[in-house]
Amino acid sequence: MATNVAVPPASDLQQEIAEWIEAFDEMIVAEGPQQGADLMTALRQRAREAGVHAENELATPYRNTIPKHDEVPYPGDRDMEKRIEALIRWNAMAMVHGQNKKDAGIGGHISTYSSLATLLEVGFNHFFHGSYGDQPGDFIYFQGHASPGVYGRAFLEGRLSEEHLTNFRHELRDHAGLSSYPHPWLMQDFWQFPTVSMGIGPLNAIYQARFMRYLENRKLIPVTDRKVWAFVGDGESDEVDTLGALTLGARENLDNLIFVVNCNLQRLDGPVRGNKRIIDELEAHFRGCGWNVIKVVWGSDWDALFERDHTGLLLKRMEECVDGDFQAYKAKGGAYLRQHFFGKYPELLELVKDMSDEQLGRLHRGGHDPLKVYNAYKQAVEHKGGPTVILAKTVKGYGFATTEGRNAAHNEKKLTDEGVVAFVKRFDIPVPEEQAAAGKPWKPSEDAPELKYMQEHRANLGGYLPKREVKPFTFAAPTVDFFKEWLGGSKGRAVSTTMVFVAILRALMKDKEIGKLIVPIVPDEGRTFGMESAVKQVGIYASEGQKYIPHDSDVLLSYREEKDGQILEEGITEAGSMASFTAAGTAYANYNLPSVPFYMYYSMFGFQRIGDMAWAFADSRGKGFLMGGTAGRTTMLGEGLQHQDGHSHVLSSTIPTCISYDPAFAYELAIILQDGLKRMYADDEQIFYYVTMYNEDYVHPEMPQGDNVREGILRGLYKFKAAAKGAASVQLFGSGTIMNEVLKAQEILSTKYNVEADVWSVPSYTELRRNALDVERWNRLHPAEKEKQPYLLQALTGSNGPIVAASDYMKVMPDSLAPWLGSRLVTLGTDGFGRSDNREHLRRHFEVDAAAIVAATLSKLVREGSVKAKVAQKAFADLGIDTEGTDPSKK
Repeated sequence: MATNVAVPPASDLQQEIAEWIEAFDEMIVAEGPQQGADLMTALRQRAREAGVHAENELATPYRNTIPKHDEVPYPGDRDMEKRIEALIRWNAMAMVHGQNKKDAGIGGHISTYSSLATLLEVGFNHFFHGSYGDQPGDFIYFQGHASPGVYGRAFLEGRLSEEHLTNFRHELRDHAGLSSYPHPWLMQDFWQFPTVSMGIGPLNAIYQARFMRYLENRKLIPVTDRKVWAFVGDGESDEVDTLGALTLGARENLDNLIFVVNCNLQRLDGPVRGNKRIIDELEAHFRGCGWNVIKVVWGSDWDALFERDHTGLLLKRMEECVDGDFQAYKAKGGAYLRQHFFGKYPELLELVKDMSDEQLGRLHRGGHDPLKVYNAYKQAVEHKGGPTVILAKTVKGYGFATTEGRNAAHNEKKLTDEGVVAFVKRFDIPVPEEQAAAGKPWKPSEDAPELKYMQEHRANLGGYLPKREVKPFTFAAPTVDFFKEWLGGSKGRAVSTTMVFVAILRALMKDKEIGKLIVPIVPDEGRTFGMESAVKQVGIYASEGQKYIPHDSDVLLSYREEKDGQILEEGITEAGSMASFTAAGTAYANYNLPSVPFYMYYSMFGFQRIGDMAWAFADSRGKGFLMGGTAGRTTMLGEGLQHQDGHSHVLSSTIPTCISYDPAFAYELAIILQDGLKRMYADDEQIFYYVTMYNEDYVHPEMPQGDNVREGILRGLYKFKAAAKGAASVQLFGSGTIMNEVLKAQEILSTKYNVEADVWSVPSYTELRRNALDVERWNRLHPAEKEKQPYLLQALTGSNGPIVAASDYMKVMPDSLAPWLGSRLVTLGTDGFGRSDNREHLRRHFEVDAAAIVAATLSKLVREGSVKAKVAQKAFADLGIDTEGTDPSKK
């Protein structure tokens, strides 16, 4: 019940407020900040009970979270670290500047690292662990555009040579070069995580931290103090993926996760929030999502000004300004700052009357002050119970006189000769004059105190970072015998390939050798895929276990969450699920643990929603199985346009390391999964698999006999069923559930039109095409040698007549074989928007049912002169073919 509160007269209110504040201050001095926080919590609770609705403050005053009196002294040699940072700044600038002088337009970025240097150097010297004893070290998701600075440090450490730096962005020359951004595929011993595609670094960092806890709670790795650091640009926060999963970090109490947002206030083209303050916005967002927020806004040289300002006017003035103002203050120098910032109030002008314009221009932002950064990092690593974000205010283009804080800073690639001289002077860089004039990378002698300092600190922290080190691992991949149950068919039962897969998955999780390494991932579609039995078997991972009694606890297949549960049930998030897939699929490198992720999802919502992340997964040399469920444009009945997938195989085919299959039968699926486990884990190939599964029930045959069947499944083509009556004059290709329509068409052609056809299963158009392209290239480069033949043509040797290919995917998939099949090939597919209906009508609409296959075959035979046109026309009428209907791709 609300309590009536007497409100004092306005004249007395200010006095009463002053008395409360005085009492509050006295309590903090006597009892400490925690008591003050507890009191505020109690007062807010009481206000709610009394019906008083106080404003919800998610953004705190625009100053540092950690007050000066709570700071600890800096533990390092500030002068030494300043010289080291200056050397790294020089080498980062020199490599980009030098490349663009000799190779105009080659690109590279200077300004991002210039704003980030101190944030990274404090970490490298005092926080970033290369290892924890015999366990791997911290993960660092670097801002991709800052890669020159990371290379510059590695050069001083002796990990990269001058030749590496002078070949930055020259990866195809005679000498070793450096990739533009963090790319494990291109630099597999150096970079761990690709991050330059905005948003995926922060998202992957969150799920990486959660996956670490998953492995710890399942006792697959030991518990350590290992941290996941993500360096994020403030402009990057506009990308939905950057902030979209923040609640997961707090919900799962991920105190192993630290975000450092480099708030240099600029995007590529201008201010991030010209009319607002991005730090306020981000603080509210992170704090509202339950994160511990530490703001590092102002450097130590502002502390004296705050101490001398007893009225709060300086803070008031700061909070009157927006980011567009702050950008101008930094870009236009001390005189402008004096006039337009301090000059608004006479009291503030008096505050800085003893400071020169140059001194005002050099007032630091917090992200450039090692003491402020160190204290923020220290509190972040010591914080328990949830993730921390550090919002560090910096200057883009820091130290570059011509572009500091300006809109053009991001696109700065090289400096004038005068600019180079000014840069050396600005940071007092200890580089020889001739080296500076040449704009070349420079490194002092190995016994230089700067290099010794760096090496000692890295040794104390467990080694170098970034570093990708893959230690040998053993993996007992199941043999084909393990899958014999599914090689024998469904024994007359009608089942879907999805149900077959779930049965195989359950068996794999029971395996004594690799069962614990299987990581099932599903985005809130477990029941759609029939996963109830697996949930009961191994449980759903929940970091806090199951705190409730599920309503179906009395049912055999009840819902079960466990702290050591094996299934990652991610909720409705394909991006988050893909981030978990990435963490699990790279665990062999990052945790020395070859975990095997199986990510099951609606095939329609796979690649088209997370294509960028799938590409980054390949860049990361990830392994695992993407399982596209409820696949096909016509098999997923009833759902309609937004659910029916006819193109995921087109998208997957664009990723070089993705091996794609569209199996029709249980034995094909079993052979593909067994081969994938062997290739990825036993043979350590840097590939991953995309396999589509269907929800249509039908009887699955036993695997045909023959030495070439297994090879044909894996290479993409084999003869499934020969013509019933003698030699075939037509070849029918089928895949997925459309194989059943192809088999019906084979029978119709034979019984009604005396046309004999062989039926071929095509589990992978992608693999067939890749092999044909490989052979074609070899033939082109070896004109003097005997021409090789692609597997496609080898398999079809002796098979006559036209080829009619039908699938539940777009025509472009079979069409990709046209260069080798020429005019023989007729393709049927599901180009166009999906519809809501049953399979019979959907397949008739898209012209991939048995009748359409028969019609296409007869039409082709008419063109070739082996069937009369009148026969085909009558057949069209008998089959109900609408010869004047609109092309389904245009409806």
